Formats: sequence, C-alpha cells, structure tokens
Amino acid sequence: MLRILRIENLVLIREADLELGPGLNAITGETGAGKTILAQAVGLLLGARGDASFIGPGAGEAYVEAELDLPDGLLDEDGFESLAELRPEGEEGLVLARRVFPDGRTRAYAWGRATAREDLAAVGERLIAMSGQFEQRRLARASYQLDLVDAFCGEEQLRRRREARSAWRELLAARRRHDELRAGAALAEARLAELRALVEDTAGLEPDAEDRLRGERDRLRHVTELAEGAAAAAEALAPEEGAGAAGLVAVAERSVAPLERLAPELARAGDELREIELRLRDTASELHRFLAALEAEPGRLEQVESELERIADLQRRFRCSSYAELLERAGEARAELDRLDSGFDPLDAAERALAEADARVSALSAGLRDARHAAAARFADAVAAELHGIGMGEGEFHVELSDREHGATGTDEVAFLIRPNAGLPFAPVAETASGGELSRIALALAAVAGGETLVFDEIDAGIGGETANAVGRTLQRLGARAQVVTITHLPQIAALAERHFRVEKIPGDPTHTRIEALDDEDRRAELERMLGGAEFLSTVR
Repeated sequence: MLRILRIENLVLIREADLELGPGLNAITGETGAGKTILAQAVGLLLGARGDASFIGPGAGEAYVEAELDLPDGLLDEDGFESLAELRPEGEEGLVLARRVFPDGRTRAYAWGRATAREDLAAVGERLIAMSGQFEQRRLARASYQLDLVDAFCGEEQLRRRREARSAWRELLAARRRHDELRAGAALAEARLAELRALVEDTAGLEPDAEDRLRGERDRLRHVTELAEGAAAAAEALAPEEGAGAAGLVAVAERSVAPLERLAPELARAGDELREIELRLRDTASELHRFLAALEAEPGRLEQVESELERIADLQRRFRCSSYAELLERAGEARAELDRLDSGFDPLDAAERALAEADARVSALSAGLRDARHAAAARFADAVAAELHGIGMGEGEFHVELSDREHGATGTDEVAFLIRPNAGLPFAPVAETASGGELSRIALALAAVAGGETLVFDEIDAGIGGETANAVGRTLQRLGARAQVVTITHLPQIAALAERHFRVEKIPGDPTHTRIEALDDEDRRAELERMLGGAEFLSTVR
C-alpha cells in the first residue's frame, strides 16, 4: 500500500502530504486546479523523466517522496540486489524519492540513499500500477501479463512460481559447475597435484603456530636486552659475591628470630621475612634458568625466521590471504582427496546434480503450464465480463499461450488480445486500446486478478451516466482487496470513495495549488459542485 505521498515545489504544489489509506481514494477538483500534477508526481516515482519546468515558481528544486509497504521477499528477487543493499537494518517499509534540479537533472533515492533511476522504476512498477503511458508499458510486457494469469490461478500457482524461480537458480548454478568441471577435465591432474602439495606442505602446522612463532621471534630479536635485564635482576637478588636482596632479607630475619620469644608480636614479621627470602631466592633461580635457556639456543632465531618464511611462502603459492585461510584450504583439500580416494568423481557428481536440477525445473514448469492452460479461458471470460460491465461490452478478450525457452517462470509466454469491435481482428491490448480504454482494461484486469496499489488518471475519460456508475462500483469492489487511487471528474466515482481529497487552485503571487483531505461536510459540498452546483441541482429538482 502507498501510505504517504509527499510533494514539494512540484509545478504549482508548494507542499502536500497525502495520507492515503486502503480501499478507494478519490482526488477531485476543478479543471485546471492541478490534479494532473499528482499524476506527474507518481510518474516520477515510476521512473518518468524529469524536466526543469517541473520546479515550482521561486523554488530551487522539486521533490517527491512515497512511503510504501514492502512485500516480504520482494527484494530477494532477481534484479533488486542493489536496492536490497541500501535497505537499512530493521526497516520494514520502502521509501522512494525523486529530486528534480533546475538544470533538468534528477536524482533517485531509496530510504534516503542515492540509487539508479532504473532501480527505482523497477521496484516502483512492482508496487504501483498507474494508468496512461505506464499502463501501456506494463501491458506491453509479456512477463506482466503472465504475472496476472498466475495471480488469477491462485496461491498454489504463486507457490509454484517461487519454487520454480529457486529451482531455476539452482539449475543455472549446476550448469556452471558442470561446465567448469568439464572444461577443466584436462587440468584435473594438475589440480590433484596442487591438492596433494597443499596437504603435504601444510602437514604439522597447528592453528596457533604463526602467532606463537611471531611472538618467539620478537623475543629472540631482543635477546641481548632480555639477557642483560634478567642477569641484572638475578645479580640484585642473589649475587655470587656479597649480599643481595635475598641475603639482606635473611640478615633481617636472623635479627628478628631470637626476639620472637621475648616479643611474640614480632612473630608475624619473622614469618614474612622468611617467606620473602624464599620467594626472592625462587625468583632468582627462575631468572638463572631463563638465562641458561637463552644461552642454550643460539641458532633459534634463524629457525623461527625460516619457519615464518615457509608459512608466508605457502600463503603466496596457494593464493591465501591469511594463515587461517591456508589451514582452511588445506582442510578442504584433505576432504576432497579423501572423497576422491573413496571413488568420488566431481564431474560425475556434477552431471547427476545437473540432471536432478533440470528434472525439477521441468516438473515445476509442467505444473505451471497445466495451471495456466486450465485457467486461461476462465480468466479471459472473467475479464470480458468486467469489460462489459464498465462500458466496453463489444470488446472481446482472449488469452493466447505460446511456448518459449525455459526460464525462471517456466516455458510459457502470454499475450492479451482484444477485439474492440465485431469484425475486426484480435490485436495486442497495448497496441489497440486508447488511453481511456487502457485504464478501463487495467481496471478489469485488476478486478479479476487483484493487484498492488492502482492509480487511475484517465478512468473516466469519455464515460458518464450508468457506465460511470458501473466503473465506480468496480473501483469500489476492487478497493476491498487492493488500494485504489483515482483522479476523477465524476461524482458517481468520488461518492463511493473511502477517502476524498480536493485539489484547489489558490490565486496569489504566485498562484499555487492546495490539496486537502475532506471531512463529511466538505465532501458533500465538493460532490454538490461536481454535480453542477446548488443552482443546477435546484433546477433539476
């Protein structure tokens, strides 16, 4: 659903926030008041080209923004990857915008982030169906016509569509894998040699080896500083000649010991001195052992440097960016070699996977085709009945199914054909119908197959009387399961709307257009105006 349409400085509209709701939304106003500007605003969100003339008097730029509901899974479909990357975390809706600059350039946005106009148009057209040139463009696409037939088939068909799209992706991946293996069959031996070399050359490497070796290298590079510091500390604690810290503590302890009997409160001091002496002598021993270890490995630094260089060389040879990736690749190589040793053949497995994927796609395509052929005639009859009800009774409608190559939606291609008048040949809808007729055909299609948000700007072109009542009833019925926004001159249609907006031109310097939602009293006044005004109605009565 289109929740909010925000417009700033677009032609005569300085600022407008339309809070649209579900069901039928009507937009009315005098001829020339600026209702067409609303259609321009929606057109910009559907990718229409901008122009400097779109910018209102005295403004620096024009801006249009829409807040829409975002159907689950839409951005996961093919073609929407770049938009999916822009989606803020936790964002459930979709915010599309378009800005027009004084030189005629435009910029498109999704969630306030710049995006390509084509991407904005693609997602916009999936969520908003608009009459006029946009409807002609949609109806000219066989894929859109196929979508409508499948929607008419029901939820089971839409489930098959989702499964078929997933199966098609799996088939393409299986084909790539198979082609790569078949093309590389001549290089299989070289690959095996590389796998074996990777496993052999990394044998014995432990997960923490590189970090441990780097730490040891840093220590060994500072061995002189370590030796000097440790020797000085050991000498201070327990020198070979003279009294060090441990000896001085021992002297203190021997001085206190005889006094403990005479002054028991000195016992604690004596115990602490004895403990400190032992700890100092243990520390001195540790320092001497550390010094002995340094002296026992004079060539250890060279060994460590050599081992680190070997690891770096392995990373270069096997194109790994880190030690962790090297070990991961080695583990994968061991697993692949184990499978090969047990009789696993990658090419044979790829051929089986390809055959299974192809069979799954074929089965799903057959299911899609059966449902479409079963529904095509019923769909055509239902559309024809709707067309008859809204004043296109002479128009015959036909759904033509033909074959095409396998794809994500199966092997069927759909064409909607119409014969406006008896005796004329059937012709594609998008090439035959006029603007007003296209709007009514779009209404009939939506009434049969459902749809997203539908915006009608020419639905009342050339109709009146009972036909206008029929169109209004159809719009109202459609509004029960889809959002409908209609720009209309007809009170028969506006009277059935659940929300009513009035577009009004306000004289001034400069003149501007105001759009406001109507309460019950204002709505009665607007409908009275649309019917000809109080004087005309009095005359009729």
